[in-house]
Amino acid sequence: MVSNEPKSEFTWFRRISAQFISDKDFDKLEKTSVKLNFRKGETILKQGGLPTHVVYLEKGIVKFNYENELSKNLILTIVSAPKILGGANLFYKDNNLFSFIAVEDCEVILIDAKVLEEVLVDNSRFAMMMFQIASEMFKKSVMNFISLAHKQKEGRIADIMLYLADEVYHETSFQLSLTRKEIAEFAGCSTENVIMTLSKWQAEKMISMEGKTIEIKDMNKLKYISKIG
Repeated sequence: MVSNEPKSEFTWFRRISAQFISDKDFDKLEKTSVKLNFRKGETILKQGGLPTHVVYLEKGIVKFNYENELSKNLILTIVSAPKILGGANLFYKDNNLFSFIAVEDCEVILIDAKVLEEVLVDNSRFAMMMFQIASEMFKKSVMNFISLAHKQKEGRIADIMLYLADEVYHETSFQLSLTRKEIAEFAGCSTENVIMTLSKWQAEKMISMEGKTIEIKDMNKLKYISKIG
């Protein structure tokens, strides 16, 4: 973890906040925030820790990681910048429910939760926006759990590949930041299942793989596998 100057443009966050709060309130948030760089694999916020900050992900990709009592990891969702992470900390005052871990090198800004809460109290429309952001994060996690509960492994892996293309990389051809093990933790299956399924799809020319680059060649077929589960 490397610390930078605390001052930042907050470009995306400033743009979506401008219609709800004054420049004075935003400057208060900015002046009490700190910008940090996290390398791939580093923990940004730790499960069980105190929710002292809300994270603005300025650059990179982050996974929401839950570790159960048996030390088994489950990836709840994966998001790419720009995003506000940890907004639920403002509404759920207990310890962090899960960890934020950098999937690739990330630039983040830690926003002091107490200062942000003060701004929210004085700006109800801004508070509603933050609540909607937090709800959207949980919606992605819930939809993944629905997939885990009702679909076979190929349907779950298809859901993951579609989600990565649509929501994370925004391309049908992308350099995968996740390991096969992480895909398995996201899909709720074994690493062997992921390797075998991707190899099968490559043989069927539904996808192509070269190193870490994956290209979805037949999006309709992948959507069909997702649909039938």
